Amino acid sequence: MNGSLTRRLLQPYNKTLLKKYSYFLHTHSYATYFTQHPLQQHPLTSLQCGALLQSFTNTKSFKQGEQLHAHMISFSILENNTYLNTKLAAFYAGCGLMSQAEVIFDGIVLKNSFLWNFMIRGYASNGLPIKSLVLYREMLCFGQRADNFTYPFVLKACGDLLLVEIGRRVHSEVVVCGLESDIYVGNSLLAMYAKFGDMGTARMVFDRMAVRDLTSWNTMISGYAKNADSGAAFLIFDLMGKAGLFADCTTLLGLLPACADLKAVKQGKVIHGYAVRNSIGNYNNFLTNSLIEMYCNCSCMVDARRLFERVRWKDTVSWNSMILGYARNGDAFESLRLFRRMALDGSGPDQVTFIAVLGACDQIAALRYGMSIHSYLVKKGFDANTIVGTALVDMYSKCGSLPCSRRVFDEMPDKSLVSWSAMVAGYGLHGRGREAISILDGMKANSVIPDNGVFTSILSACSHAGLVVEGKEIFYKMEKEYNVKPALSHYSCMVDLLGRAGHLDEAYEIIRTMEIKPTSDIWAALLTASRLHNNVELAEISAQKVFDMNPKGVSSYICLSNIYAAEKRWADVERSHQQTEDIYAKLKELKQQLKEAGYKPDTSSVFYDVEEEVKEKMLWDHSERLAIAFALINTGPGTVIRITKNLRVCGDCHTVTKLISELTGREIIMRDINRFHHFTKGFCSCGDYW
Repeated sequence: MNGSLTRRLLQPYNKTLLKKYSYFLHTHSYATYFTQHPLQQHPLTSLQCGALLQSFTNTKSFKQGEQLHAHMISFSILENNTYLNTKLAAFYAGCGLMSQAEVIFDGIVLKNSFLWNFMIRGYASNGLPIKSLVLYREMLCFGQRADNFTYPFVLKACGDLLLVEIGRRVHSEVVVCGLESDIYVGNSLLAMYAKFGDMGTARMVFDRMAVRDLTSWNTMISGYAKNADSGAAFLIFDLMGKAGLFADCTTLLGLLPACADLKAVKQGKVIHGYAVRNSIGNYNNFLTNSLIEMYCNCSCMVDARRLFERVRWKDTVSWNSMILGYARNGDAFESLRLFRRMALDGSGPDQVTFIAVLGACDQIAALRYGMSIHSYLVKKGFDANTIVGTALVDMYSKCGSLPCSRRVFDEMPDKSLVSWSAMVAGYGLHGRGREAISILDGMKANSVIPDNGVFTSILSACSHAGLVVEGKEIFYKMEKEYNVKPALSHYSCMVDLLGRAGHLDEAYEIIRTMEIKPTSDIWAALLTASRLHNNVELAEISAQKVFDMNPKGVSSYICLSNIYAAEKRWADVERSHQQTEDIYAKLKELKQQLKEAGYKPDTSSVFYDVEEEVKEKMLWDHSERLAIAFALINTGPGTVIRITKNLRVCGDCHTVTKLISELTGREIIMRDINRFHHFTKGFCSCGDYW
């Protein structure tokens, strides 16, 4: 033991002595008496010290253990006493004080397996997995055999460090030693493979286990949930029930993220009810917060709020779940109101809180509120936080204040790749392509390597700014200079860039020669560009590709129909869709119902010199009516119908949509070139003024 540590331990407890009493025969009596009578005059025996150390290790009683350590030093009890030094090292390791444990461990010449195991466990359990693995190798080199107390913590260290190859090698050693059947070792193998994301091997180990306990099942459930295989998590849960085991709090904590991932609110409510009926997790904040998070992710904000309000002691995680939940579900105002209430409540916000609130601000372009949040987080000391700073950059750019966004960016002491990407995206959002390119130059100067997302943002910015030459140059040197292989998002940006600028043949050539199979979105980008520049031939090619990949999509049929109309190819305007008959049958049905309700068509928006009856027919071919009919035959009752239109909705279609919303009991949300229209129960949110 080094001198400085000895002096530190001796200083507060110098001349600490204990009496011997007959009832020291029991460990609990030792501990109790030692605590209540610290200043006695006789040294303890080696056996008594060992019993006390074991007691203090079990209860993690650091103060008493340190006091006993000083006592043993005072009376030279530790000298040449391997038994007590081993116990003492185990005590410090058990309390998580690995530097003290290491000093004592290094001074022990004859180390037994108990000591090696305690040290390996201490390092693995206290955030020092590398030291745990190094010690494990040293242990083997010294001729000590690993056992069922060694391997669980070696496997934990491998999992924490994501050392897949080493983990597999240790697994082989476990099999050779015949310890794979040990339930504790088996559960550790399951946990390690789950951390690796290798649930196939985890399942293989699980299936081979002769005996499984609740921990085995829980590890598999949480492993599948964390590795985005929620269906398998529920399958394991069903098998667990058939095996006669009952869920505990850990089981439910593993299942709830799976419910959130699958938006399986019914299963989530069943789990909630099970927890209430069986009094599982009463006053357990982890379970309550997990339930709140599940309801928020399933867009059940009423249920989430009801549970949240019942929580007497709300922690930061509870508040964050609700604030983020409202923001994600489109209620930014309630998100901000809840944040204000959190601040008044005295709960301490963290970086997650600020990211959620700033995200709510940019949803509604609440620049002033965002600026006040900025001031608040500076007071709270979060202004130097890279993640929060990046959220500020994003908020200011989305709220329309690029100068503020750039100022925050420039003042950030540390910029992550996401920070640079956010600034690029901000410039792209405002059509400032050259400034976006300058950020790429800045990244190069600061030795920051751009990734896929950065290049997508830059190419998008070039597209919106019409920087064809610059965009092409960046695209073609992406892989050569930055080792970033073009992905679908990059090809899509290039087709959009070239298409907007009228380089349709070049855009088509990129699609034709790209290494990845083009998606319907890429062909749709070419279709849109073809319509913009009246290239019927390419429009037909791209439209056919979109039809083949997405036959149920209506927008591409409408786009091509509009191209034919512009070319006065009226015979081609009524292009077929695989559900054409059903769509027009639904329109006929709606037309009859509207007529019975007293509807009279307004043909003033039809400028063709044709008969009134023909004008009425042309009104019923308007794209929004086709879209409504398509939605009505392909969605269930009560489903909200959402339509996007690139022109102003005509007066007659506005009237018809109001009436259809009343007749069908559907909410119809339509965005035309000017604004959103929310049609409900025969009324529109615009009040017929748009």
